[in-house]
Amino acid sequence: MKSLFRACQILNVFHDESECLRLADVVARAGLHKTTAFRILNTLVACDMIARVGENKYKLGIRPLGKKRHRVGYAMQSAEFAFCRAVNKSLQRSAAASDIDLVVLDNQDRPNVALHNADIFIRERMDLVIESQTEARIASQISARFRTASIPVIALEIPHPQTVFYGANNSQAGLIAGRHLARWAESKWQGNVDELLLLELPKAGQVPNSRILGSLLGVIERLVWLSGRHIKSLRTSGHYENSLELTREHLRRSRSERILVAAINDPCALGALQAFRDAGREEHCAIVGHNASSEVHAELANPNSRLIGSVGYFPERYGEGVIPLVLDMVAGRPVPPATFVRHEMITAFNLRSFYPQPSGS
Repeated sequence: MKSLFRACQILNVFHDESECLRLADVVARAGLHKTTAFRILNTLVACDMIARVGENKYKLGIRPLGKKRHRVGYAMQSAEFAFCRAVNKSLQRSAAASDIDLVVLDNQDRPNVALHNADIFIRERMDLVIESQTEARIASQISARFRTASIPVIALEIPHPQTVFYGANNSQAGLIAGRHLARWAESKWQGNVDELLLLELPKAGQVPNSRILGSLLGVIERLVWLSGRHIKSLRTSGHYENSLELTREHLRRSRSERILVAAINDPCALGALQAFRDAGREEHCAIVGHNASSEVHAELANPNSRLIGSVGYFPERYGEGVIPLVLDMVAGRPVPPATFVRHEMITAFNLRSFYPQPSGS
């Protein structure tokens, strides 16, 4: 009876079917001795109630009687980003509704971790993998590994060779951002702009950075007099802290008083905004980001913020689009090579139309 009670304790430490825990996590949550927890975990693995993931992680493995569930891996770009966390929740919700066993691993926005996680999914013989990682230079390696293992892949946001793509229409999203910046400048600065600052993400490759090119085109189609001397670019890592520091350094050199900023994503947009604030120059900028995820909602809700908008990608809806693709692919049905999300410019004036309740990051 005591062993049965402890087994139930261990099963109850898992918050949902996708959560992967280390032995140390199970011990901490269950309050059991390490040796006891390890012994019971092995028994539960043998009974198919717990599944081993990789070398040292565990997840719930209970299966409905008489029904095989598809096992799908999701390699999340990084839990650091609100956008990725929203995509994860959406995928989990839609996967559960479709009776799919979704296994989530965090790529931590690091190429070596992404490659390691790919190897885990291959060892675990996933039916399909949803891959989300930003390093264009390893995309072909990841695709080749899955292709050798005969595992189909859906690539989120960053295209990978010979995979199905789901995500942004980057050029169109960039145009939306650039046109919004230009219209704002015409309204607030009578079109007088000293500088257009582009916050790029070189490691992601050409396709994601086409949103920056689109932003540039969207600005100059209205502010046609802008020339190369007005356009500056910063090579960011896509993270808040890096964007903050690079923008600070730029502002030490620049004396411009009317600066439009097109950022590759919301963390970069927020980092740039903080740099202008730290320099006491917030009134010198107007910034547009991409994703419109929860981390920028507080700024977008403020009509006086110089983060004047963010192009919406609606990560909370990704599961509704991706999981039907998963079901078609594992069933051998044809799917389009690329599916693009619909974009909208989210501002202080329409935020609550799309997101009625304030959300945390």
